[in-house]
Amino acid sequence: MNENDTSYTSDDEINAELAAFEAAEAKKLGIDNSTQHWSDPVPSGFTLKERPHTTLLVSGLTLAHDQFVVAALSGIGYKVEAMEVPNQESLTFGKEYGNRGQCNPTYFTVGNLVKHLAHLRDKQGIPTEEIIRDFVFLTAGACGPCRFGTYVTEYRKALRDSGFDGFRVMLFQQQGGLKQATGEKAGLELNPAFFLALLKALFTADILNLLGYRIRPYEVEPGSTDAAILRCKAIINKSLAEQTPLVFALHKVSKELKAVKVDKVQPKPKVMIIGEFWAMTTEGDGNYHLQRFLEQEGAEVDIQPLINWILFMIWENTHDTKERMTLRKDDAGRKGLEGTNPWKKLALLKAADVTIRAVFQGMAYTAGLNGYHLPDMDEIASLASDHYDNNVRGGEGHMEIGKVIQSVQKKKVHMVVSVKPFGCMPSSGVSDGVQSLITQRYPELIFCPIETSGDGATNVQSRVQMMLFRARQRAKEELQASLEKRGMSIDEAKARAKAKGWTALRQPKHAVIGTGANIVEQLA
Repeated sequence: MNENDTSYTSDDEINAELAAFEAAEAKKLGIDNSTQHWSDPVPSGFTLKERPHTTLLVSGLTLAHDQFVVAALSGIGYKVEAMEVPNQESLTFGKEYGNRGQCNPTYFTVGNLVKHLAHLRDKQGIPTEEIIRDFVFLTAGACGPCRFGTYVTEYRKALRDSGFDGFRVMLFQQQGGLKQATGEKAGLELNPAFFLALLKALFTADILNLLGYRIRPYEVEPGSTDAAILRCKAIINKSLAEQTPLVFALHKVSKELKAVKVDKVQPKPKVMIIGEFWAMTTEGDGNYHLQRFLEQEGAEVDIQPLINWILFMIWENTHDTKERMTLRKDDAGRKGLEGTNPWKKLALLKAADVTIRAVFQGMAYTAGLNGYHLPDMDEIASLASDHYDNNVRGGEGHMEIGKVIQSVQKKKVHMVVSVKPFGCMPSSGVSDGVQSLITQRYPELIFCPIETSGDGATNVQSRVQMMLFRARQRAKEELQASLEKRGMSIDEAKARAKAKGWTALRQPKHAVIGTGANIVEQLA
């Protein structure tokens, strides 16, 4: 096309010219655009009449999340069963029946399903045909630049090769929501009641997990926090299953946890765990029991609750909608604005963000999770934007970068551990690539990237221990500085804290990093 040619008057004419050129070039190269690509759909039919005798299997998050999802969905009429947290045996099943070169979460999650079905068949004696007929696996899915988008194909291969060909995997996209309703006669109805029950379960599990990691490092009687957590789980499970007001259950939870005896005036290093979603969330062999290992080494662990991911997805949709509004014309893509009112969409997303935050904070306050602040996703994106393009997606996206920078600027933690599976493309690129620049710009940052592969626990834990030594020293120096500032010894500080009623649920105002040092800062 001559660059001086001004005969084109519309985009349609330009597009028509480009389409003709594309067709001509394809013909020269012998490319047949009508080719049907190979696909391997997973059986997923689940009808309403099958619901009474069909059990939904759930797994993949923390134990509390899985248990509460079981209770919540049972409360709205489903038969649900939680599988155990993936372990080394799950990894063995995954490697035996999965493709080679997969990432760690694939082997663990796919292997965990095959292991469970094999147990039903080989240990409980349930015929394979009955398992295929009476059980369905419910899991989340998403697309993106990593292998998470191919999980469903991995499930299909592993199930076929292990003798469970035809077993149903129900997949609902993380970016979907109510638009994915499966039909009036579908066995799994993705309606408001389903998502309300699901969100209540997920939020409550987030809150209980956060409380447990806050209290456990400071318990006076070893095991008392875990015992209280078990009683709290029973209270919440009963409320979710019977669909009674959750506020009463959360109030009982606060009483149970408040009774745990604690000594918070201690130099405990605060360690934040970030990284690939599954690797930082699981509580088993998939990440070498990282959370409990850090606690055993004397740290207070700062975990990432699932609500952060939900808020991130809302932010993504808001950001993308604003970007699309700048185009010359509305696009007709999956998330395009053609035929929609973008301002209405933005208003709904804003309402969703505000509502979710308000509901979560209300539930957290009732349960005794005081002083907890959900992340400002705009702030996280702004902090990361100079180092990681907000439009690059995959894994945690720019969140890892933004959270690390924020942790230094606002003195949130002494150390950051980024955990991801060996070979995880998005997270490895972020943690091992971009984060190296962040550590140079913030030399005070203690950053420990680790990769999981199912073995090598000793090497990983040794690496964490070495970095944790520095964090432990900083926590001690920090507490000592606070004590000297207040002119008291640590024994005097402990006595004053006890006299002033620093219970398990009371949280000091943020001045420095460590919990103990913050308490000392507030002692008169």
